[in-house]
Amino acid sequence: MGNLCHIHVGTGKGRSRFKWKRKPQDVMDNDDVAIHEGVKTIGVENYCDFSAGSTPDLCICIVTWNMNGQVSYEDIEELVGGDRKFHLLVVGLQEAPRNNISRLLKAALLESHILLRKATMQSLQLYVFGPKNSELFTNELKMDKYAVGGCGGLIRRKKGAVGIRINFKGIRMEFISCHLSAHTSNVEERNSQFRHISNSLFSKNWNPYARPAQITIWLGDLNYRLQGINTFPARNLINENLQQLLTSKDQLLQEAERGQIFDGYCEGTLAFKPTYKYDIGSTSYDTSHKVRVPSWTDRILFKIEDSETINACLHSYESIETINSSDHRPVKAHLCLKINKQSSPIY
Repeated sequence: MGNLCHIHVGTGKGRSRFKWKRKPQDVMDNDDVAIHEGVKTIGVENYCDFSAGSTPDLCICIVTWNMNGQVSYEDIEELVGGDRKFHLLVVGLQEAPRNNISRLLKAALLESHILLRKATMQSLQLYVFGPKNSELFTNELKMDKYAVGGCGGLIRRKKGAVGIRINFKGIRMEFISCHLSAHTSNVEERNSQFRHISNSLFSKNWNPYARPAQITIWLGDLNYRLQGINTFPARNLINENLQQLLTSKDQLLQEAERGQIFDGYCEGTLAFKPTYKYDIGSTSYDTSHKVRVPSWTDRILFKIEDSETINACLHSYESIETINSSDHRPVKAHLCLKINKQSSPIY
């Protein structure tokens, strides 16, 4: 991993750098063991503390939102925000309606950014925006998509992933926006989908001589739930603003600790309230007969592949509570990168 600003080390599951060892299933007597890092939970810095007087080379604003088939221009404006202190804006949408979301995003960003690339697969959409004239230092733009099973496509609520690869200012990045299978019991199915997507995206025209991405960012409705706690004890903790005590029940962090998914990835602290499932237009969690357990289904994780070249600092990781037109809350992260010019061959 690359250098990260202000890494938090905790004691609960998913809150620290996890390593565990187990025998490979097919070699019972082999002394070699697999080491899994799990997901590293990192804190948020208010400024780019790379070095005194140093500024980042690239700042990325990342947004994911399950729209539940609804949209308004006011929500899009709120989603992208008025503070444009970033170079790239990456927007991943799930269950997007038939409206021309691209047109609404372009209108909201007209004064500051242009669309560099989009990848869509029915209701699953991904957009990358850059500053005006940024196409001058943008290349290697590619997109791909991967669908997973189920009948979601019949109602335009496709499961799977879309991806965009981009070389921006000499930094090679890969963005993956996904929508994985729902329901608490389908954790193994989600794990399998994650692995298939990881192995399949951009594999059709794989070039063994191509340079790999230096940073990979996953965003989307990953649908991992809280497990092992009933809905009302969970809601009581949330009402007391003690939701961080629930992270030990989070399936994503549990499965990462087991080495099943997101090995070596980083994620900001889950300090915000679980983003699903809300009553639409309300601040209340699900009041239907199912009274679902609130969960952090909507996530943003990243992995630095080039440990000698790129440092990363996370400025924010939060939900957007003011957008309530869906049963999900959007999640936004602000990630800044700094290139070690002594180690990078492009300098």
